[in-house]
Amino acid sequence: MTLVFSEKLKEFASLAQQHEGAGETEQAIEQWNGAMRLLPSDSAQHETIRRRITDLVAAQAAKPSAKPVKLEGPAWRRGLASVGAVLLLALGKLKFLLLGLTKLGTLASMFAFFGWYWGRYGWPLAAGLVISIYIHEMGHVMEIKRLGISASAPVFIPGIGALVMLRQHVDDPVIDARIGLAGPVWGGLAALAAFVVYLVTKSPIWAAIAQLAAFINLFNLVPVWTLDGSRAFHALARNGRLMIAGACIALAYVTSEKLLLLIAAVAAYRAFQPVVAQSDRRTLATFAVLLATLAGLAAVHPGL
Repeated sequence: MTLVFSEKLKEFASLAQQHEGAGETEQAIEQWNGAMRLLPSDSAQHETIRRRITDLVAAQAAKPSAKPVKLEGPAWRRGLASVGAVLLLALGKLKFLLLGLTKLGTLASMFAFFGWYWGRYGWPLAAGLVISIYIHEMGHVMEIKRLGISASAPVFIPGIGALVMLRQHVDDPVIDARIGLAGPVWGGLAALAAFVVYLVTKSPIWAAIAQLAAFINLFNLVPVWTLDGSRAFHALARNGRLMIAGACIALAYVTSEKLLLLIAAVAAYRAFQPVVAQSDRRTLATFAVLLATLAGLAAVHPGL
């Protein structure tokens, strides 16, 4: 029994090192996660592998992107090229987004959720709400998959929202924060896309969808219970949490969005609870950008 267990660990470690040598970071993380699941959480080997995974995630995040191409020509042409780049990126993610719809539980619960809201607000707003929440949840799934962690497909709960269940415990606060904020990032992009459609069509329903989607994602940033904001706070020290509180107060003054005051109050309260020694800069920056973007979109009024 012990011999089989030991051989399996060696196999995971060997494959992980091969992937690292080939520059295949995601595959390496997946193998290291497999090895970590076989070890007691309080063992030295578990801690060593956990740190290795953290280093790989950080190294992947720090990789420089491709050098930007300098575009020549009139502004309209540069704008068209930018729109084309965004569309290509969206198409690249479309295949992944469609994968969630192959799960019977996701599809059935999504239709139940859609029907529940259709009867109250009409099908256009219900459809926009369902799609934006689905994109939010698939943002979590995408990050979880990238980290090689096992999780369920999204499940919708009428009148409440949707959720993705992790099938293993995440000990690292930075990784937990990455997973938590991935949902609002994708959900925020969905709200931003709806707002762009509103600007093009001038149809109030798209402004309403953008506002509602932004509000839902902003609510998820309240750092309490198991909401995404609370998971992000796991990677923030006292100074980072107080900075978030201050940013919320400033944004509330600019946008008049009252939900920001709730986030500020909870953030200030949690600043004096046990925290990590040092804030993760990427988590802090992502949280701040999300607050500004979502608060601005949530302040949009369909009557504009």
